Amino acid sequence: MPQVHLVALCSDLGFGVAVGAEMLSLMLACGIISRLGFGLLADRIGGVPTLMLGSLLQTLALVLYLPSDGLVSLYLVSAVFGLSQGGIVPSYALIIREYLPAREAGTRIGAVMMATTFGMALGGWLTGEIFDWTGSYQAALLNGISWNILNMILIGLLWIQPMRLKLREASSTA
Repeated sequence: MPQVHLVALCSDLGFGVAVGAEMLSLMLACGIISRLGFGLLADRIGGVPTLMLGSLLQTLALVLYLPSDGLVSLYLVSAVFGLSQGGIVPSYALIIREYLPAREAGTRIGAVMMATTFGMALGGWLTGEIFDWTGSYQAALLNGISWNILNMILIGLLWIQPMRLKLREASSTA
């Protein structure tokens, strides 16, 4: 959601659209670094822990946007957001490969990417609606934080499922 509304936010705060576009470019450049870095990390620790870390950092960035209204703080938070969100989507493909049969990977990855894109589009639109209703991005950020918390709960459930299976297998062989 910050990607869609960052330029407007900067304009609303009096920094101008050029500064907003520059800040967005920084966010996207950090996203490139994030995709590469999180890819390396995922190869070492797996898709689910990588997704959890990226989601946690993205949630933190959204929380940090709440009090940020200065130029320096917005640049820093935008960089943090870019560094966190860039690694989230690529981890989905790895999770699908780790948890589901390889013969279904193409269909499943396509479905997950479609759902991801739909969610981002809906989030961008909903943020605009919330801003129009309230005149502020605060409630929209809280909405985004809430969805990220729900996402982390679901990731946690996915993460503990293999541990449950291992415990069940260990107790049945004992």
